[in-house]
Amino acid sequence: MAALSAQNPALPRVAVIGAGPSGITAAKRLAEYGIPFDCYEASDQVGGNWYYKNPNGMSACYQSLHIDTSKFRLQFEDFPAPEDWPDFPHHSQLHQYFKDYVEHFGFGDRILLNHKVVSAERDADGLWVIGTDKGTTATYDALVVCNGHHWDPRMPDYPGEFNGVLMHSHAYNDPFDPIDMRGKRIVVVGMGNSGLDIATELSQRFIASKFYLSARRGVWVLPKYVNGQVGDKRSMPAWMPPKLGLKLKQRFVVKNRGHMEDYGLPKPDHLPFEAHPSASEEFLHRAGCGDITFKPAITKLDGDKVHFADGSIEAVDVVLCATGYHISFPFFTDPELLPDARNRFPLFRQMIKPGVDNLFFLGLAQPLPTLVNFAEQQSKLVAAYLTGNYRLPSRTEMTEAIEQAEAARSGRYYDSPRHTIQIEFEPYVRDLEKEMARGAQRAEAYGFAPPVRARAAAKQ
Repeated sequence: MAALSAQNPALPRVAVIGAGPSGITAAKRLAEYGIPFDCYEASDQVGGNWYYKNPNGMSACYQSLHIDTSKFRLQFEDFPAPEDWPDFPHHSQLHQYFKDYVEHFGFGDRILLNHKVVSAERDADGLWVIGTDKGTTATYDALVVCNGHHWDPRMPDYPGEFNGVLMHSHAYNDPFDPIDMRGKRIVVVGMGNSGLDIATELSQRFIASKFYLSARRGVWVLPKYVNGQVGDKRSMPAWMPPKLGLKLKQRFVVKNRGHMEDYGLPKPDHLPFEAHPSASEEFLHRAGCGDITFKPAITKLDGDKVHFADGSIEAVDVVLCATGYHISFPFFTDPELLPDARNRFPLFRQMIKPGVDNLFFLGLAQPLPTLVNFAEQQSKLVAAYLTGNYRLPSRTEMTEAIEQAEAARSGRYYDSPRHTIQIEFEPYVRDLEKEMARGAQRAEAYGFAPPVRARAAAKQ
């Protein structure tokens, strides 16, 4: 077990919301630096989204789910993935990995299980007052939000009434739970990774009697393996101009994957990597076998009939919407701390809202190719800041950096709520390291005094 630093009462007291992968790596970093903290978790175990049938109702896992990020990319820096893992581990393996991580580093006693945060408000002094469903309240100098962004389903609002089953993929467990899909006429809506996985599973002839896949636009379905090797192990060298690197990747995909129309799918209206990628080794085979009939967007529901944008009408038993999620912070009431209806929530380095210097959002991104250790990198800045080894730039500089990042994102990806938090992992980490170096110089000018003072303990 790794030794952790004793809590330093001179440092600010921190609340962490959530003990999924982002929350536990944040907690581990705080413990290493001796920063006093409590980590609140609504469930009875750590793991968050990767806890299958999580009793808090927030897990998006389905029984057959394997993570689309390889084990080489998802592992924490100082806690290697087990050598006997497959390249793309099952969700149960990943959940155990997170539990082992907490046990190995020995901070489990700082995680308050079965404590759901229901309110997080700043008091008159700018401190955070955290309330739970147990009726408890506590005050903290700083707050780290790690509640994830794959738990509040985004359901389409279709006109008309449907006599069959209309559900979100968040409720899907397997072909027999929560409903028996055998012999059903099924429409899956959406071509993200969950949509492709579920479509691959349900479109097999011994499950669906008829299977349709509906989407507003086509997507590029990327391979998980390239020449027998895990594809996401490859990366562009840091010296290569981003636009050139993107063009080379796009050319490679088209040359080696072919055109999506060759598989009976609609032609995408964008090039590879201009959208959050969907990756599958099985989906294109199912499409090529004729098990999947593609349909455009649904325009209306009418009894047991579904109307599509091309004018076609099909009799359907189940409409399963793999249509993504809202970014939600139900414990906040301040509208300035909430995203808009299209999931737009601009933050400095995807973490910090200018003007609120004691609040951090970790893991609030769709990074390519890895999410699991994204927050691990962000936690380095948080720990440096809370211990006085990093200082933020001015509010004006932060706002300018946010605008530049948003302009780069909008120029790269098509306009969609799914792309408001899209990030390239390796360039992000390089930029974060540079920002931390600049922030260290700013901190030196302040004599490395912590920007957030330890005041909360006096209010307990």
